[in-house]
Amino acid sequence: MADPAGAAGFAALTPDAVMDRAERASGRRVSGICRPLTSYINRVYEVGLEDGGFLVAKFYRPGRWTREALQDEQDFLLELAADEISVVAPLADAEGRTLHEEDGIFFALFPRMGGRPCDEPSREEWLQIGRLLGRIHQVGARHSAANRLELHPRKSSRTHLEFLRDSGAIPSEVQGRYLDVAQRLLDRIAPMFDGIETQRLHGDLHRMNLLWRPGEGFHAIDFDDMAMGPAIQDLWMLLPDRLPAARPEFELLLEGYDTFAEYDDAQTRLIEPLRAMRYLHYAAWCARQKADGGRGLLAADWGTAEFWRRELADLQRQARDIEDLA
Repeated sequence: MADPAGAAGFAALTPDAVMDRAERASGRRVSGICRPLTSYINRVYEVGLEDGGFLVAKFYRPGRWTREALQDEQDFLLELAADEISVVAPLADAEGRTLHEEDGIFFALFPRMGGRPCDEPSREEWLQIGRLLGRIHQVGARHSAANRLELHPRKSSRTHLEFLRDSGAIPSEVQGRYLDVAQRLLDRIAPMFDGIETQRLHGDLHRMNLLWRPGEGFHAIDFDDMAMGPAIQDLWMLLPDRLPAARPEFELLLEGYDTFAEYDDAQTRLIEPLRAMRYLHYAAWCARQKADGGRGLLAADWGTAEFWRRELADLQRQARDIEDLA
């Protein structure tokens, strides 16, 4: 795999390099405090300021996103923030820029925001989350994001499957069967997306990407996987179980959601197809982590034939579940 521009500098980012970039982009003096924060793909740091307070500097892993795709994400966040929707938007410099580049590495600065992850929502909190999603989708539907993946079996999932095929991550004794089952599953679910409207989405909205702040409620964070897709994508991963076991929580989400955006009931049948697509998305994500040297993030047996047999069994079970719902 070719080494993308900026990869060497990204691997060698030092606290001094982080603080220098943060100081130049913000126009503010830093204090010398630079703490790494948890991030699976990017490099994220908390940077202290000489006049008090902190910034969060986020350096995007080279080769993962184009400049245009990153700008789509930031433009969406800025648009949401302008409508006073609870997100963490990037900070602009004196010339109004939020996306910066040095030595082939893109980065952005954000305000530091504390809070706690969403745990077990109460009835009222499910309604609050639904209202937040309705407002996000109300803005997301205004126009498209031309440089982002579209969540569709023939588009994003095909890209993931092609990457898995070409990456060499799947052992030869499992690869043929895995790719065949995955392709058949995508062919089966693709017509279910015909006629379904797509829009800008968070794309990866599980509970760890909802931050609770006392007196402010929930904030949606980490829009790295922003995509075009059906609205249901931002609802189903929040549910504690599959339908119908999670029907009460789903109905509360929709009750809140309908305050600001209209939900198309036809999209509910896409939950299990989207779950199947998520399996492929995650498998490809892990394969990219391995290719980037991020083996420490993977399960101990990741990439073994036995591991991929389990992945194959999961796809087969999901295919049967989808057939049962047809």
